[in-house]
Amino acid sequence: MDYKIFRAINRLVGRYPSVDAIMIMISQKARYVYVLLLILMWFRSGFYKKITIQAIISACTTLLIHFFIKQFYFRPRPFVNHNVHILPPIPSGMNSSFPSKHTMLSFAVATSILFYNRLLGWFMWLLAFLTGFSRIWSGQHYPSDIIGSALIGSITSIVVNVIRWLWNCFVSCVMHSYNRICAFVRMR
Repeated sequence: MDYKIFRAINRLVGRYPSVDAIMIMISQKARYVYVLLLILMWFRSGFYKKITIQAIISACTTLLIHFFIKQFYFRPRPFVNHNVHILPPIPSGMNSSFPSKHTMLSFAVATSILFYNRLLGWFMWLLAFLTGFSRIWSGQHYPSDIIGSALIGSITSIVVNVIRWLWNCFVSCVMHSYNRICAFVRMR
């Protein structure tokens, strides 16, 4: 079933060059939208600084989980075992298909922001969904890789949000240090 869904999506590659170009752009450039939004949020207000820190903690935790999964589990990418249409850039066949780092990080950050800002969070969730879909379209991941990665990224953010009392002191320390550095720079 996983391969059938993959084929149904991937066989469209090459038929619609403009969609191919959009999928390549989303797959490779969406992460810059996330970084830009986090930077803009950081400079907006103290409330948004806390959201940014929570999103960064979720992203770092997700990267750690990604690293551990890659150490113990390997699933060949679709283009290794099947004749598929693949869009650039072509990843190494030695990289595991599961989990998708792009998708995990996108959903981790989007979910973190969704807790505090619904409009921006839903926009970022839509972008995360498109990121995952573009990875299937481009022949780099199976649908189950994307669904699993989206769940891991989202659940990681939920857990980080639930246990934020553990790292609330860390966030307060970062905010206090940042404010003191800014005040010191203004005095000079």
